[in-house]
Amino acid sequence: MTKTFNKYSSPIGELIFVCENNKLVSLKLKNDEGIEISKETEFSKEVSKELDEYFIGKRKTFDIELEPVGTEFQKKVWKELTQIPYGATCTYKDIATAIGNKNATRAVGGANNKNPIPIIIPCHRVVGANKTLTGYAYGLETKKYLLDLESKKLLD
Repeated sequence: MTKTFNKYSSPIGELIFVCENNKLVSLKLKNDEGIEISKETEFSKEVSKELDEYFIGKRKTFDIELEPVGTEFQKKVWKELTQIPYGATCTYKDIATAIGNKNATRAVGGANNKNPIPIIIPCHRVVGANKTLTGYAYGLETKKYLLDLESKKLLD
């Protein structure tokens, strides 16, 4: 099966997601030049539905199948990120410890930075050692928006 490229309008801007074999492989903010948007499939409709539910606070976890492309270490980090509860945060060191390598804090940060499926693999829930917001590929304002959205929806 070929890759499909679909658009999703979100509160943080236009997202482009890439699907292959009914699995989500990438989610990016903004359309890259030259990407031709594909016709919707049942799977891409499900991705959009789950994102809709997330942004209105109805969905706390995602059910769609993911297939992020990366190294084994990156995949291990990304899998651990999915264990961070909705509305919660943890540090890079917490993730390093959880994957069995407490000294891999910087490597965890690097894997976070390469996360191909942000929001769904919630790298925005990782904060600095002093609990401050640190780097996010789509900017700290977006990271703050996502964390505020989740904490607000926990109170609703």
